[in-house]
Amino acid sequence: MSNSGDKTPPHVALLPSSGMGHLTPFLRLAATLAGRGVTVTLITICPTVSAAESHHLSQFLSSLPQIHPLEFQIQPLDPTTTTSNDPFFLHFEAISRSAHLLTPLLSSSSFSALVTDISLASAFSPIASNLNLPNHILFTSSASMLAFCAYFSTQFSTITTTTTTATINLPDVFDIPGLPPLPKSSIPPPLLDPAHLFTTQFIKNGLAVLKSTSIIINTFDEFEPYSLTTMNEGKLDSGMPQVFAIGPLDQCEFEKGTPLSWLDLHPDESVVYVSFGSRTALSEEQIKELGVGLEKSGCRFLWVVKSKVVDREEEVEELERIIGEGFIGRNKEKGLVVMDWVDQGKILGHKSVGGFVSHCGWNSMTEAAWYGVPVLAWPQAGDQRINAGVVGRGGLGIWMEKWGWKGEEKGVVKGEEIGEIVRKFMGNLDLKVGAKRVREGARKAVESGGSSDKGLREVVEMWKRG
Repeated sequence: MSNSGDKTPPHVALLPSSGMGHLTPFLRLAATLAGRGVTVTLITICPTVSAAESHHLSQFLSSLPQIHPLEFQIQPLDPTTTTSNDPFFLHFEAISRSAHLLTPLLSSSSFSALVTDISLASAFSPIASNLNLPNHILFTSSASMLAFCAYFSTQFSTITTTTTTATINLPDVFDIPGLPPLPKSSIPPPLLDPAHLFTTQFIKNGLAVLKSTSIIINTFDEFEPYSLTTMNEGKLDSGMPQVFAIGPLDQCEFEKGTPLSWLDLHPDESVVYVSFGSRTALSEEQIKELGVGLEKSGCRFLWVVKSKVVDREEEVEELERIIGEGFIGRNKEKGLVVMDWVDQGKILGHKSVGGFVSHCGWNSMTEAAWYGVPVLAWPQAGDQRINAGVVGRGGLGIWMEKWGWKGEEKGVVKGEEIGEIVRKFMGNLDLKVGAKRVREGARKAVESGGSSDKGLREVVEMWKRG
């Protein structure tokens, strides 16, 4: 099913998963590949979990008519057959269980390769193999998280997941080649439970990654040199396929909206941007304390408040009730609070923004790196503590490790402490210098002849050869 001859551009099918954190890098990769002459088919999962995904897909396909959509209607999932109530984990599972339905769709065209989301790797690798189709994995997090994923999956692949009473005897510290010692407290909490749906998916997908044709990742050599080198030299696992760093992937044109005019009113690097991503909802108590902290910091701020995990859930709370009565009025001169979707790239690229309080979702971190905005890392779940470690080691920012994350017993971080840390963070000149250095590395990586440019060229040439 592969193309032959140098004159025929490779035709690649991209299979994203659910959630904006997974969809966004696929859309950016699709646009990047199309710009390099690759014929791209984007497999669109129907239905999506969130309205944001549907909206972005529609905008993307309208703005790039050269990219071919291929609708993949998945079967509904009986939630009683799983061990999770997380809407995204359930959607991963629904897509995976519908894998057999993709075979006729892929057979309808001559593809050079399939690029599959990491969360779907184990289910769709056999489909690609049966069609003699090279299967490449797009890993939607950091290289450090990829190293952990491969290591954990091979070390704990024999974990039984058939009982809800079993526990995993994990070491207090993981010694993973290419990473500093990784404490157990930094790994995604569901991995402590062998019966958790996420654990099952994580291990199966990690093992499938090792059998893939190659791994594509949205990072760059200058930001994560040790993890990338360790994996590509076979020091992590001798069977590890080649890892191609191709980032930071640029925003699509439709994402590049008009920046908030409010930002124009403030001095350079004076505004702290606060956002915890598309699916991280803080507790109402923590939201109120965060508001107290921003007010006490004395800093100008742009704060994106999210109180629901999925944006299709009806927003019945009034903004004032969530963040505290009178907050908006008291801070109208120096603060802006929004609940709508914002153009994060435009915000981070605005000259008035001088800091980013973030959960450390990987798309957010690559955007911060691209614009050279220092990060105050406050990870909440999943891969975010490992990503926060990358932020600290890479010189992009600092991680408040003692603040804990969602669901831990450390409790709510009080506003007084948040305010003090934010004030010091925004005044830290060394952090600003470090972040600008990361920005220079990011720009250099994607320039012609840069490390990420070379990585992407190698991938496209591989597809051309068939």
